[in-house]
Order: sequence, then C-alpha cells, then structure tokens
Amino acid sequence: MDLQLKGKTAFISGSTLGIGYAIARQLLQEGATVIINGRNAQRVNETVEKLTQQVPGGNVLGIAADFSKAAEVQHLIEQLPHIDILVNNAGIFEPKAFTDIPDEDWYNLFEVNVMSGIRLSRAVLPKMLEKNWGRIIFISSESSIMIPEEMIHYGMTKTAQLAISRGLAELTKGTAVTVNSVLPGPTRSEGVSEFVKQVGVSRDMTQEQVEADFFKTLRPSSLIQRFADVTEIANMVTYVASPLSSATNGAALRADGGLVRSII
Repeated sequence: MDLQLKGKTAFISGSTLGIGYAIARQLLQEGATVIINGRNAQRVNETVEKLTQQVPGGNVLGIAADFSKAAEVQHLIEQLPHIDILVNNAGIFEPKAFTDIPDEDWYNLFEVNVMSGIRLSRAVLPKMLEKNWGRIIFISSESSIMIPEEMIHYGMTKTAQLAISRGLAELTKGTAVTVNSVLPGPTRSEGVSEFVKQVGVSRDMTQEQVEADFFKTLRPSSLIQRFADVTEIANMVTYVASPLSSATNGAALRADGGLVRSII
C-alpha cells in the first residue's frame, strides 16, 4: 500500500535507538525525508550512516540536542525546515519506589518527556495550520492509563502527553492537520533488552524466563504475553503519519498488546 508520504518531511525526537529508530526507518522506506535526533552528535551521525545503508536512496539528516536542556531544544528548533510530520518520541524512564523519587527526578522526567513535545509542537503547529496539512504524534504509553507502581513519575508524564495531544487536536478543527497519541505496551527496545539481560544474570534465569515472569507478575493483563517488537509500534505510527489516516484526530491509539482492559 502506498502511504502517500513521498515529499513529506518528518522529525522524530529521540530516534537513534528503539521505537524512534524503527519509525525513522519506516518513514524513510515510504519516501519521506527524515530528520533524526539524539543527545550525542557522534551517535546521531552514526545513525544517519546506518539508515542510509539500510534504506538506499533515502534522504535522512540528523540534529543532536539534549531535551533536558531548553537552550539546546531551541537551537534545534532554529535549525528545522518546515516539518510535515512531528513524532514526539524522546523520553526517559526509571523504575523507582515512590518514596525514593526526589523532586529533581520528577522535574527531569517532566522536562524530557513532556516539555520536549510541548516545545516542538509549539514551533511546528502554526505552519502546519497555515499550510493546512500536518501530523503531530505523541509516543505515550499504556503506562498513561495503567500507572505502574514501580515508576509513578513516568506514568504521570505519559498521562500528561495524552492531555496535551487532545488539547492540540482541538486547535486543528476544520483543517487537514491531526494530532494523535500512540500508546505502546512493553516493547523490546535496546534498553529493555539490556534490562532483561541484567535481571536474568542476577536471578540465574534465561531471558525467556525473565520475560515470562515479567508478564505473569507485573503485566498479567497482556493478551500477547510478550514484548512487542519496535517495528510493530512503528507500523501504527507510520499509518497515523500518512494522509490515509485523515479521519483519525484527537485519538489515543493503543498498540499495547491488549494490556489495557478496556473496550474503547
């Protein structure tokens, strides 16, 4: 299926690894010009080279910026051309008991996970509305609905993203601009794979046993009972980014493996 993305320019924050990288690769494969982002300039350049090799003929650029630093974000925004598709993917998480989370951690997660999307959306939305076409997509999480007790501060930021996304969608009424959120469930990114590996070593368990135990004890409502692959999340995002998704606006779209027990 032609997703009609040729000639579109996309920016994906936090896209040198994991879900962000998978989204960048798929948008490139669909013919979009893609601008990737990471905190480290060397890592960004290496990722641009990797994507160029994986998608011959793809037009991919990179801009480094640390989304915990407002000044770096502003510098990044000043370098951006007109963006047709904005994917707010940059995010951090850390399992930590509620009583052990200091104020600084709350502020840091909010700065990276929430303010990154606010600043980027504030920069690109006016031109999208002026041109009467655009896509803004927030990569939230099932943790926005089912707040995990082991990282409440993370869940808070993901819920905030849903509120911002829906609010921005209200500003697009009567236009061809859409704003939506995609809610992945537990996904096998590089960070998650390393975490599973470390747990396996510490408990003398195979990675398969660690995964099975995770879904049995921490995410028992999952219907697929496994980690999603990053490409499965990217599939959803790529469709939402395309002109074919024009009737989907203000939505929170779950790619959570059926973890959230809800019929809507």
